[in-house]
Amino acid sequence: MSKISSLGYALLGLLMAQPASGYELRKIFSATAIKSYSDSPGAIYPALQRLQQQGLIRGKIESGSGMRRRQVFRVTALGAAELRKWIARPLNRADVIRGLDDVMLRFAFSEQAVGPKASVRLLQRLESELESYLPDLYQQLQTGGATMSTSGRLALESGVRGYECLLQWTMDALKTYGHRKKGVTS
Repeated sequence: MSKISSLGYALLGLLMAQPASGYELRKIFSATAIKSYSDSPGAIYPALQRLQQQGLIRGKIESGSGMRRRQVFRVTALGAAELRKWIARPLNRADVIRGLDDVMLRFAFSEQAVGPKASVRLLQRLESELESYLPDLYQQLQTGGATMSTSGRLALESGVRGYECLLQWTMDALKTYGHRKKGVTS
């Protein structure tokens, strides 16, 4: 099976929630934050075609309003299994450094595709990776901050603060699921 793109996984996640036509999917992409994955028909329709060729989705022509006919796509058992496998894939530092959009996409679909326990596992792993990465960033800021240009130091500080905010959000999200860090009691 060829590699599935982030857009492909976004489409699988949306179709797992509800079968939809390409036009309906484009409307979702253009009207929501998932737009960052593409709302272009030049990307969405070829991605749907690739997913269908891989057997991950199946399209069926249905009657629409009036004389219109539309192709409605549904996730196949193979597609659901691929989505679950992608969501459950172990999280590592590279995901935190270069793939946070995909991490959040995985999290967004985790509960409906795999269940709340998968969401919690993903959050716990994200928390662990962030907690181990932040000290490295603090060290970079401490050792290189004095020799960096002002703009370089400020850019690094922005990144550090972004990761700190993400860690706080992750801890809050775990609390929402009723999970607290080990050793913490209320």
